[in-house]
This record gives sequence, structure tokens and C-alpha cells, in this order.
Amino acid sequence: MKPAVIVLFCLCFSVASAARNDAPKFYDDDPLIVEPITQDASGAVEREIDLFFDLLMNTFALDRTPVDVVRAQNVNTIDEVPDSGWFTNRVLKRAITPDELTMGPARAGDGPAEGPWVIVAAKSAGAAPGFTVRDAEGETWFIQFDSPGYGEAATGAVVVANRLFHAIGYWQVDQYISVLRPERLTIGETARMRRPSGEKTRMTKDDLAAIFANADRRQDGSYRIVAARAVPGRTLGGFAYSGTRSDDPNDIVPHEHRRELRALKVFGAWANLVDLKAGNTLDTVITENGRSHIRHYLQDVGSGFGIGANGPHRWDEGFEYLYEGDKVWKRAVSFGFYRQPWQSADYYEFDSIGRFESDVFDPRTWKSRVPMAAELHARDDDAFWAARRVMAFTDEMIRAIVHTGQYSDAAAEAHLAKTLIGRKQKILQAYLPAINPITDPALTGGTLTFGNAAVEAGVATAPRGYSARWFRFDNRSRASSSIGETTADAARIAAPGGLPSAAGTFIKVDVSAIDPPHESWKRPVSMYFRQTDGGWKLVGLERMP
Repeated sequence: MKPAVIVLFCLCFSVASAARNDAPKFYDDDPLIVEPITQDASGAVEREIDLFFDLLMNTFALDRTPVDVVRAQNVNTIDEVPDSGWFTNRVLKRAITPDELTMGPARAGDGPAEGPWVIVAAKSAGAAPGFTVRDAEGETWFIQFDSPGYGEAATGAVVVANRLFHAIGYWQVDQYISVLRPERLTIGETARMRRPSGEKTRMTKDDLAAIFANADRRQDGSYRIVAARAVPGRTLGGFAYSGTRSDDPNDIVPHEHRRELRALKVFGAWANLVDLKAGNTLDTVITENGRSHIRHYLQDVGSGFGIGANGPHRWDEGFEYLYEGDKVWKRAVSFGFYRQPWQSADYYEFDSIGRFESDVFDPRTWKSRVPMAAELHARDDDAFWAARRVMAFTDEMIRAIVHTGQYSDAAAEAHLAKTLIGRKQKILQAYLPAINPITDPALTGGTLTFGNAAVEAGVATAPRGYSARWFRFDNRSRASSSIGETTADAARIAAPGGLPSAAGTFIKVDVSAIDPPHESWKRPVSMYFRQTDGGWKLVGLERMP
């Protein structure tokens, strides 16, 4: 097989197999758990995505009609996302210790070292105040403040969301809540500010005073901050939510067809992460084992919950895009009587949390500030994949993550946790029953067992039973021949007689629900098993065509 075909197969598993009539459906290493890095990406160069152009294109040129035809192209043969430079399976894959959960991506230590800090660069993007410092031990940190009157808000949101999205599986920046005292700062020779003329000149004390004027100052004169450690590798700028990087030979799956990016429709709704844009992402070149590859960070997830870096979200954020012409027109001609759900939401506001609620929240209609190609391509199987990970967070885990925000108001902390738990429940109700929710099939000792995610989450009643249709499966020709059909009143079905026993043989089992609470459960989930020396191994699962 040619190298280019091998690369395509590794990243677009089912698509590549279907593209070659003489190729088997499954290979010996299926299902792939880690997305292979086959090419060296050291030639990738830094690029800047024009954020204004990106905003205009996504607001006015992007077709907002949801597209649900194409299956995610980076899933493996059992319909899961392999670990990669984009995503690392954590919360559903294994148990996460309390320390790991609350530390997130943070390394050992407590953030910037005590002692003098030197400002080495001004903030280059965004309206929120901040700058880059080098601490007493020579470590580089990006500093972010709370906005005036909203102490603990932005800093708390950043850290809580950072821990949440790390536990889900996204690459996150190492961040800490810390304290900055102005007297420890000096302005370094390299710190430059862009002037209205476009010229960059050295930062002055007046510039620093202007930054502090836009930050929340505590009574003792200090500032609560979030300090983000500089990420490893050579930075390349952000990534787009559609297309691919032309200078990354490993980036062959269009971003709108990557499941972990489509799934931000669900995870973004959960955390109300309204500011999904290229400017809040970061690509870096990492060299490991003598080969360079690109790691993709969700660099800034702090625009979530009810508040951003500059204060509370607008009332309609999470409910409407930044611009929706039809709604503007309807409000105008109805003299304001055309009303939307956000106008009846009962917000219980805290200065440190902002406007964040779960009663009116509907995950299916949630919207970021501007449309995003990847979320518009999300299908029900992508949303189901994401909802299972939301389901894996217990209420205790959510409360532990919220506690990392170090809120001084216990009522505010409790409200944030309660709202996340309420939104979690609505996500499970919306997405788990939407398709046949069979999970984790196993064939042992002539008995097929599996789970039902919707029933386990308590968002659907169990069907009267399950039906399993059994087939011999030819891996080369992909032809199936019937063995028989068995049924059971629970998620435990005996196999019929006549299953092949020779090592390397395959069977296919189509499982559907009998008299289910949702019609979609009648569509079978197809699972494929290969006979090995240790028994039957699951090598394929197809939830939607």
C-alpha cells in the first residue's frame, strides 16, 4: 500500500477503507487508540488569522444551515476519537483522581515564583488588560486580570473552565490563580506597546498605570490574576474551525469533520463558551522522538459561564448569534413584542459569576457569538459522543472543579456548580436518547452484553427488550451471511449456535431495541467482533450510517 494511502487510512479509517475495493474493512491494529504521526511538521510556519476577517466571514458568509450528512472523519473503527495532538481521552476512558481533576494541566508548583517580575511584552490581542512577565526563576507567564467591579470573575472562570476542558480531553494551558503586587514589577527593555500610529515603542509607567486602571484592584492594593505558563514548543498562531493547515502534512482531516471540534457544540453549550474563535486557539510545534508534530490548544476557554474578561455576558449570549437579521427585523416590526427565551430567563446574578442559568437553557438551540463551521456539521452521533463525556462527570466532580475558582462567596460557588449540574442534565436528556444509545458491547462465553447510556443516565425508560441479528462477516469482501436472531428482555443476549471459532474470523451483530421509548432506538447499532486467541474482540461499531 502506498505511503499516502497509509496516512489517509490512519486518520480517516472507515473512509480510506471504503475507497479501496480490495482493502479489508478491518486491519490487525484496529481499533486505533492513538492517531499516528506519520510525517514531520517541522516546516510549519507561524501565521496570523485575521480575526476581523474571520468574524465577518463566520457572521455573514458562513451557511448557518446545520449539515449532518458526513460522518466525522477522524473516528476509529469503534466510533471513538483516538488520542492525538488535538484531543486526549480522559474522563470517560478511565477514573480521574481528585488531584488530577483539580490540578488540570498544571505542573507541580504554585504558579509564578515569588520575587521581582519583569514585564517582557505587552498583550498583543484582545481588549482585556494583561501582559507577559518573566518571574524570579526565569519562567515566562501571561498575566490576566479581573475587570473593575467584578473581582474573582474572569480569573475564576478561566481556571474552572481550564480544569473542566482538560478533564474532557482538550489540550489546555498550564494556569494558576495568583496575586500580583505592583511594586514587584519592572518594565523590561523588550516590552513594547503599539501606538495609534501603528508604531511600537517601549512600554512606560503610564502604559502600566492604564492597564491597572482597567483591572480590579483589591483593598490592599494587590490584584488577583491568572498566570498562564508559556506553552512548550514553537508557536504558530491559532487554528481555524474549518479546512486544514497547508503546512502540516499530518493535518489531512478538514477541521469541520473532526469530532472533537464538532463536539464543542455540546461542551460549549455546557460551559456557555460563547467566544469560540480562532483567536482563542493556539498551534505549537512539538518535537518528540526526533519528529516534529503540531499540538492544538484551546488556549482560552475563559469566556464561559456568565462572564467574560470585561464583565457579564449580554443577556442574549448563548441564545443568539451576534447578528441575526431575521430577529432584528421581527423585533422592529413588532415594536419589541417579538420575544425570545432569554428575555424570560430568571438570572440570579453574582458579580463573580455573571448571567448563567439552566432553567431556560436548551442545548440544541445554544449558540456561540458567531457561527462555527465545526459545530454546524455536528451530527447526532457526535453529540452523543460528547454527551457521554458530560455524563461521566459526577456532581461531586463538578463541585470539585468549581472549587478551583477560589471564590470567596460560597453562595456564588454553589450557584455555579448547581447551574453546571442542571445544564448537564439537559444535555443528557437532549442527546443520549436521540439515537440508539447502546454502548460498550462485549462478547464473552457466548453472551453479548452492552450498556444503554440513556437508561443509565436516567433520561429514558428501558425498552421491553433487545433483538440481535447475527452474521458471519467476510472482512475482505465485506459480505455478510445470516447465522440467526436472538432476543432478550435485558442488555444481555445469548448468541445462537454456529458462531465461527477459527482465529481471525469475524462476526457482525445488529442490535436494536424492542418497543423502545424512542423510535430512533429501532435503528440497529452494528458491532463487529474478531475471534482472537483470547476470545472475541470488538473491532468495529457503527452507530449511524
